[in-house]
Amino acid sequence: MMQTQKQLHIKKEVWPVMLTPFTDAGSIDYNGVLELIEWYQHAGVDGLFAVCQSSEMFFLSLDERVQLAAFVKKHARIPVIACGHISTDIASQIDELRRLGDTGIDALVLVTNRLAPENSTTAKWQDSLAQILNGLDSNLPLGLYECPYPYKRLLSDDEVAFCNATGRFYFLKDTCCNIDILQRRLQILEGGRLRLYNANTVTLLDSYHSGAAGFSGVMANFHPELYVSLAQIWQDAKQATLLQSLLSICSRIETQLYPVNAKYHLQQLGLPIGTHTRSRNHLELSDLFKEEIRQMNTLVEWVKNELIRIPS
Repeated sequence: MMQTQKQLHIKKEVWPVMLTPFTDAGSIDYNGVLELIEWYQHAGVDGLFAVCQSSEMFFLSLDERVQLAAFVKKHARIPVIACGHISTDIASQIDELRRLGDTGIDALVLVTNRLAPENSTTAKWQDSLAQILNGLDSNLPLGLYECPYPYKRLLSDDEVAFCNATGRFYFLKDTCCNIDILQRRLQILEGGRLRLYNANTVTLLDSYHSGAAGFSGVMANFHPELYVSLAQIWQDAKQATLLQSLLSICSRIETQLYPVNAKYHLQQLGLPIGTHTRSRNHLELSDLFKEEIRQMNTLVEWVKNELIRIPS
C-alpha cells in the first residue's frame, strides 16, 4: 500500500531563503556569505535556498547570481537550491537557468511569476513552462517558487497537478498563506514527488499536520534554530503550540524594512555582516526598528534557554 505524503514526512525540514551580504562599496561580501553559511548550518537547517528574493536576485547581475550559487554550493555541507531567472522572455530565462544549473546546485527552482504576464491564462503559463522544461537538462531536479515580486502568481490547483505529473519537480515554496489552499494542494500532491514547503509562519504548524514537508521562509533568517525545533516537536501539541504562537508574533517583524533589519539582527548576534542592501535603503532602519529587533532577540533567548532548552 502506497504511503501518503503525510506519513512519509514525519521529520519536517527547514530551508532558509539566504540573505546576500554586501560590502560598504556595494559588491557581494563573500567572507560574509561564508559566515552566514556556517551560521545556518550551526542552527541545524536541512538545506539552503540561495539566489532568491531574500538574496536580492532582482538586483544582482547574471554573473553575480551564477557566482553566488556556485560559491554557496561549494562551501555548504548541506544541499543547496537556487533560482535566479529574472528576465521576461523565455529564451533569456532558459539561458539564465542553464547557467545556474551548471553550478552543481542540488535543484533548480523556477519562479512562477516569470512564466507568464500577470493575469495570463493557465494555458499560457503551461506553454511557457513546457518551453523551459524542453530547454533544460531532463535529469536536473526542479522546484517552484511563488515569489511575491514583481507580482505574486499563486499556482492554481490544475497547475500544481500539472507540475506534479511531470515527475521533474521536488520542491514547492508555497506563499499562499491560506490553510485551506495549503490543505487542498497537499491532497493534490499526495503520493507524488513534489513536496510543499510553507513560507508562512502563522499557518506552519497546521500545514505540518496536513502533510507539509517543511518551512522555507524569511523568518529563518532571524531564528532558524527555533524553526528547526518546531520541525522536531510539531507532534507535541502543547510545546509546539506555544512555540508556534511565539514564532507567529515574531514574524510580524518581516514587514519592517526587510532585509535590512535581518542583517542588523545578524550583527547583534555577532556576525560580521553589514546592513547594506541593494533593494532597500539601510539608512531607513530607524532606532525604533532596531529596538524591536533587540527586544525580539531577548525574548527568543529566553525561549531557547527556558522553554526549548537549545544548547548554544
